[in-house]
Amino acid sequence: PPNTNNITSAAPPAQKINISAAVSVRRSLNQPAIDPQSKKLLSCLASTSTMDHRAKRVAIVGAGTSGLAACKLLLARGFRPVVFEAGESVGGLWTRTLASTRLQSPTAAYRYSDFPWPDSAGAFPRHDQVVDYLAAYARRFGVDACVRFRSRVVAAEYVGAEPEGAADVWERWNGNGEAFGDGSGAWRLTVGHRGAGKQEPETQEVHEFDFLILCIGRFSGVPNIPVAFPGPEAFRGRVLHSMELSDMADADAAALVKGKRVAVIGSSKSAFEIAADCAEANGAASPCTMVCRNPQWLLHSANVWGGISIGYLYMNRFAELMVPRPGAGAASRLLAALLAPLAWAISAATGAYYRRAIPMREHGMEPGHGFARSVSSCLLSMLPDGFYDKVKEGSVVFARSRSFVFCHDGLVLDGAGAEKRVVPADVVVLATGFLGDEKLKDMFASPRVKDIIAGSPDTAVPLYRECVHPRIPQMAVVGHAEGLNNIYASEMTAKWVARLLDGAFRLPGVRRMEESCAEWGRYYARRSGGGGEGQRPWRPCLGAVNVWYNDELCRDMGCDPRRKRRKGQGLLAEWFQPYGAVDYADIQ
Repeated sequence: PPNTNNITSAAPPAQKINISAAVSVRRSLNQPAIDPQSKKLLSCLASTSTMDHRAKRVAIVGAGTSGLAACKLLLARGFRPVVFEAGESVGGLWTRTLASTRLQSPTAAYRYSDFPWPDSAGAFPRHDQVVDYLAAYARRFGVDACVRFRSRVVAAEYVGAEPEGAADVWERWNGNGEAFGDGSGAWRLTVGHRGAGKQEPETQEVHEFDFLILCIGRFSGVPNIPVAFPGPEAFRGRVLHSMELSDMADADAAALVKGKRVAVIGSSKSAFEIAADCAEANGAASPCTMVCRNPQWLLHSANVWGGISIGYLYMNRFAELMVPRPGAGAASRLLAALLAPLAWAISAATGAYYRRAIPMREHGMEPGHGFARSVSSCLLSMLPDGFYDKVKEGSVVFARSRSFVFCHDGLVLDGAGAEKRVVPADVVVLATGFLGDEKLKDMFASPRVKDIIAGSPDTAVPLYRECVHPRIPQMAVVGHAEGLNNIYASEMTAKWVARLLDGAFRLPGVRRMEESCAEWGRYYARRSGGGGEGQRPWRPCLGAVNVWYNDELCRDMGCDPRRKRRKGQGLLAEWFQPYGAVDYADIQ
């Protein structure tokens, strides 16, 4: 096929590319008719022929939990977005997991607000059941008709009538505080599309859209491989990141670790899952060694003291009074200071319960930080079933170390000297997380946008309402900030974006937006723990302030934030019952 960049490059920078005309050019050159995926794209674009803002062309990158919610909510408001998905199906990260991966939150909490799970799913479904749930959601609301599969966005570039630096002197976002600005700018996306056959080469297309929504997540794409672990070239075995292991077919991943001495670096949920899989495959004959520096809180149950959900301790309005909420003013800081002894007591009591219930101290895996810190850092996870039974039988061995180097037969912990310890290994898996901010930066062609989108190593990603950059026009990011329940947090953000695009409200002045970004950044720096070696010392986590964050979104949208009171559930329910997605189901 001809180079589609040449076909469309004649369009002036601020002019919309006529995709139908491009297709005609291809046919005039005796090329095959456009493929079904492109027909779907053209159908989505052509259906928006009216002249109001709903005729604007909206692109969504990613068909995971965030992208599906954003598309569904825009469809409900009359838009016809196009979703570019690099994979073969909807589901995002859930389509690329270990065979044993299960949902970490109960289905009652991990769900879209208006789409319950089937009864057959159980409380903690397998990863394939999660994919089925997401696919059913896409079918139910017509999202699947707007998804273009096997389509990878290679680069995004904003083109407009004004110079790129004009945003630096804005008084209001986009010049007027509205989603589409004055209509003179657009996002030009270079999209690599591959056919259904694995041997088919990737072809590139260029499309322009009036608004861009990035739903690319933080936990994929760019693996964090710390440079502080030297010497892998000396190791005779195989070194790989957990992302590579998750991308393998289940049979290939099982064959890789079968009968091998495996060392797993890290203390995250994925590290525990990989160790559990290796222990299941090899038993005590070839134990899996977990090398970690800072153990995290991994729980056997989300209930404490005989059945009380931790949601009653950390995920309601009263619990958030004990946190100095960003943007809530001096009164919030004063009240949080007065309630600090109670907050400490709840954290200490909760931590003490889990220390008794889980033999973490016996095996040297007691976290060095309090339980509340894990909540505000979104570092709570669930243990694989029977994990400490595998530790007891010798199938999993823990090794605490602040550093290590590779050697011919494995790893040398804590460098050299009298206390060095050699961990023999045939395979080393780096479960060291991802560089979500780098992944976000890599989306853009402009050096200026790359420079400002992700902040700096010492500052937060400067997104107003964790979604919109004050100096980048006609773009939103959904799902970048974490929550204890990511689908819940992402869906609320997507509702806010849909209403913004529909003209329900305008954004405030840029200076006010930047002040808000800075205040949230200071909150993260104070309250949120980091993601490990090579990553920021903190992470954007809504865990301890998710209700407050939703309150801000509701006020922007003109909705009553007191959802339980509004539904007549009473004062006690409003303040002490956990909030969840269902409480916001009537906001569309």
